[in-house]
Amino acid sequence: MQQLLQEHKLEHSPTLNTVLMVEDVLKTMDESVITIPQLKLRLPRQVNHNTLMVVLQYLEDSGKIAMTLKGITWIHNTNPNLRKAIAAGLEL
Repeated sequence: MQQLLQEHKLEHSPTLNTVLMVEDVLKTMDESVITIPQLKLRLPRQVNHNTLMVVLQYLEDSGKIAMTLKGITWIHNTNPNLRKAIAAGLEL
């Protein structure tokens, strides 16, 4: 991740607003999977492709999204009950 950020640091560094904007669109989407072209259409403002790829890589590295050949899906869950169940090893 650090290398990817360093490579794009001068040309396409995402701002915090851009990261939060992409995160919000992915969190609130109705579909379970979205493609990159569909994501670009849903963003409130245009984002450079390379910048978007850096943001998506960051979100994947931080465990918030999963990227597959079919698209991107939001996987981060902040439900405290779910976190307790996982920590305790309870089967649901």
